[in-house]
Amino acid sequence: MKYFIVYSLILLSMAQCSNELVFEEQSFQRKTALPCAANCPEIKVKIPVANGVTIVADSINKKVFSVLKQIIYFGEKPYTSKDYNGLLKSFIDSYEQLQKEFPKDKFGWEGDIKGSVTYQSENILNIQIDHYTYTGGAHGYHGLRSLLFNTETGKSISVNQLFKDRDLFKAFAEKKFREKYKIPANKEINSSGLMFENEKFQLPQNIFFTDSGILLYYNSYEIASYADGAREMLLPYNEVNDFLKVK
Repeated sequence: MKYFIVYSLILLSMAQCSNELVFEEQSFQRKTALPCAANCPEIKVKIPVANGVTIVADSINKKVFSVLKQIIYFGEKPYTSKDYNGLLKSFIDSYEQLQKEFPKDKFGWEGDIKGSVTYQSENILNIQIDHYTYTGGAHGYHGLRSLLFNTETGKSISVNQLFKDRDLFKAFAEKKFREKYKIPANKEINSSGLMFENEKFQLPQNIFFTDSGILLYYNSYEIASYADGAREMLLPYNEVNDFLKVK
């Protein structure tokens, strides 16, 4: 163990000296202390933590943590926790408080969040957050979040900042979307049962960069019911490069 720690410190030091951005996976877990027979409420998080260039790494880590605060909470407002251990404690505390108020009810709460670096180039970094939470009801919620960063500054890149002309790209994406899901050009976008707001095609809240192209990803409820699941469409780089402001 001693040699492993020394070796890790050497690698981190080398990364800092060469101004390289490196990631290490950190895991966090918390389980209720209340008695339970089965499906005991538990939450697990695995997340990539940036090291290396301090300013860049701090910016990335703060953004990732703020997104997890949006995902892991119960009630009307996100928790005020300052770190991952505190965030998971707040989640379990919410369950335990509810269990004390309604001791006869069974609440099989669960949280499972996995983050990973899915794409990295000279200009852009993509971190995917795969998350599932259940806090009662007919079913939990599973979704994917795409976090895009400028690799030089660590600042977030919004969907609007990806394209030279967002409207032009949206028109192109709609054409491709209609082709994939067999929606005629002369029909309303929701004619096949989708739920685009105001019957108008919109880009998804999450766009991923992959080795093969950019992935437009619509989570459940975004444009379709939970039963219908997510919708996605991969657009090869040779079709979208001219639209992209960053690559």
